[in-house]
Amino acid sequence: MRYPKVNYIGNKEKIADWIASVIPEDATSFFDAFCGGCSVSYKAKSLGLQVFSNDILTVNYHIAKALIENDSQTLSEDDLRVIFGGEPAEGFMYSHFANRFYFPEECRELDRIRSNVELLNHPLKQSLTFALLRRAMIRKMPYSRFTINWEKITELRDEEISYAKYGRRRSYHNKTFRYHFEDNLDRYNEAVFSNGRSNKAYNLDIYDAIDQVDADVIYLDPPYAGTMNDYYGFYGLLDSYINGKMQQPFAHSFTDKRLIKQQLCDLFARLSKYRYWMLSYNSRSTPSREEMSELLSRFAGDITVYEMPYAYRVTGKEKKNKDTEYLFLVNTRL
Repeated sequence: MRYPKVNYIGNKEKIADWIASVIPEDATSFFDAFCGGCSVSYKAKSLGLQVFSNDILTVNYHIAKALIENDSQTLSEDDLRVIFGGEPAEGFMYSHFANRFYFPEECRELDRIRSNVELLNHPLKQSLTFALLRRAMIRKMPYSRFTINWEKITELRDEEISYAKYGRRRSYHNKTFRYHFEDNLDRYNEAVFSNGRSNKAYNLDIYDAIDQVDADVIYLDPPYAGTMNDYYGFYGLLDSYINGKMQQPFAHSFTDKRLIKQQLCDLFARLSKYRYWMLSYNSRSTPSREEMSELLSRFAGDITVYEMPYAYRVTGKEKKNKDTEYLFLVNTRL
């Protein structure tokens, strides 16, 4: 039961234990409403809670299907032969993203793999494949996000230029998708386990998810307004690849500092059915700690704030001056 490498901006993997320590002892179910890379969901699952994981990104939904909902399905050598069988093809990725994010031959390879995923004999195997493909595609992308222009991508993928300019050759950018897939396969297979509960993944807008999911605890980790939070830009290409069509920006993004207070109030107003709310936030974000406490107090009286020093790693370098991570716990029954 070890969470595998995901590479997700804003991932809470390093502080998942701390977050989980705040989950009330009488809770038996946990709703991770903005699950992202699923590190907190995975920790909650390991503690024996019934876990519901939701994210608006389709690729994150497949991570949740693969690691949270899935309790037994893994990928075998026979599955690998299916996934990587056949010949490269010119499909969606080749038409839209050749010489934009990947070289043409790489896009043809991705198109071949995508059509083969449909041949796998179980939807959870398909989700596990998408999770591993995501990891492979991210490993080949400089800075692990799809907001880099092609000129910069080709520069960073040129190992000699990269070494001369940055002191690193980054040879992993030029490994094949299959290499990265197989390099991570055992870790993803070994991450699959049953906690004896019926866990479920959702791919819904946050408000639709709230309408559908009942749980003792709702955990909220929305994008931090005022920080590096363009998740549509970072990962929208992966959704386009999976769905075979260009994806549109999210209806509710929680990224605009001018709108965030009202958006949070609209969200909090819908949460009365949950006994406990847990909300992650950061000292670089808008609103401030004090402002967030005031917003929450409009909807519940019992609020506890936990905090710890923490800095996110975005491009491989950690900030020298750590920020403060906040975790708000709300008990609506007191």
